[in-house]
Amino acid sequence: MSEPAPLSFDEALERFEPVMGFEVHVELNTKTKMFSSAPNAFGDEPNTNVNEVDLGLPGTLPVVNKTAVEYAIKLGLALNCSIAETCRFARKQYFYPDTPKNWQTSQYDEPIAFDGYLDVELDDGEIFRVEIERAHMEEDAGKLTHAGGSGRIQGADYSLVDYNRAGVPLIEIVTKPITGAGERAPEIARAYVTAIRDIVKALGISDARMERGNVRCDANVSLMEKGAGKFGTRSETKNVNSLRAVEHAVHYEIRRHAGILAAGGSIVQETRHWKEDTRTTSSGRPKSDADDYRYFPEPDLLPIVTDQEWIERLRAELPEPPAERRRRLREAWGYSDKEFRDVLAAGLMDQIEETVASGASPAVARKWWMGEISRVANAREVEPAALGVEPATIVELNKLIEEGRINDKIARQVLEHHLDGEGAPSKIVADRGLEVVSDDGALTAAVEKAMAENPDVVEKVAAGKLKAIGALIGPVMKETRGQADAGKVREIVLNKLGIEG
Repeated sequence: MSEPAPLSFDEALERFEPVMGFEVHVELNTKTKMFSSAPNAFGDEPNTNVNEVDLGLPGTLPVVNKTAVEYAIKLGLALNCSIAETCRFARKQYFYPDTPKNWQTSQYDEPIAFDGYLDVELDDGEIFRVEIERAHMEEDAGKLTHAGGSGRIQGADYSLVDYNRAGVPLIEIVTKPITGAGERAPEIARAYVTAIRDIVKALGISDARMERGNVRCDANVSLMEKGAGKFGTRSETKNVNSLRAVEHAVHYEIRRHAGILAAGGSIVQETRHWKEDTRTTSSGRPKSDADDYRYFPEPDLLPIVTDQEWIERLRAELPEPPAERRRRLREAWGYSDKEFRDVLAAGLMDQIEETVASGASPAVARKWWMGEISRVANAREVEPAALGVEPATIVELNKLIEEGRINDKIARQVLEHHLDGEGAPSKIVADRGLEVVSDDGALTAAVEKAMAENPDVVEKVAAGKLKAIGALIGPVMKETRGQADAGKVREIVLNKLGIEG
């Protein structure tokens, strides 16, 4: 039986109040796995980064990765959590081909971090606080590849298992129920996951690439009748791995729930799969409660004991919070909101910060990174940062422009030659003879030729239409291979016509 059609978003909010909860899984970038010495590396040949512990072979014993524990403490501190004095691991029982032990080593009633919060900034600058229930350590499962059909298990001809990911260290961050979001619920969802991604990237504990699954979100949504004060039944959209998809999944699930409830139906507590092509979700499996996983303490691992000295040492290593850093740089650089949003969207804040620190003005740094460097990167089909342009190169290019030795057009050529391995900008200018022509004799000859060939333009300038000088600058530039000093050209034209500039 098919579900009732979803309501519009506005209709859904007229009748219901959305309640959200998020479980964000963060893969850590430790050298080895959570409980074994196998390499933690992405993209290697299937089933090459595994050992007997990851496969759960009889007689093997896990050993806790200390670096992963320190990463978990750092993340807990960054999320304003309390850090447990002692915590322990538990076995979470479930049976899937990608979990060879038939359980996942996780934390249940004793997480390493708990009772925190994260203030997330929305698009208009409003701050919304999300309460954090816990952040706990666990290991990732392997990866299933379903061959044939749509790539999902339904309709697949067969499935392949890659255990390289089995045992990769994870931190799962679980929020408390989020209420009061109203129409901004989808936006808050995106902003929250964005903030988590930015924090783990700033901490250096994860590569934070959502397309690789380094950060992925399970988005829980339920609706309650306005004024009822009782939560509805939730659905959980699993493993959403892009920021926009999180926003769209929450938006759709609010509409879907509302359509079912408005038609007198009831919500099934289940997992859902996000379908990017249709921006809808599809049913997965009935959602288990904690009792169904039959948690019990992991008998092969001792509890983890922290002390204040250890915690404070890790706290001292925390970087400036990403949100505070963004606000500080936006104010220091004097960018408009749109200019700063464009920089963030391009992922060039770090590069611009380094360039400003090297001596360029914020305006110059933004002009180069958002302009010519991004253009070249797009033409070469790479990210701007991948071009390897050093801040010192931009500073040197700009200095050559300010000194009048080259113009903007020549500077763009110099950048291309620099990227092709021809050396520093000053060397390229000297080797290729690209310095601007400002010699009066050479320029005067070029100007006289341009004026002789364009008498109609000369007539307009003589009549006071000074903007027409631009039509003379072009031929002069052509004559000098683009190396004429445009200001000097204008000055010569005006002097010849006896006009004061």
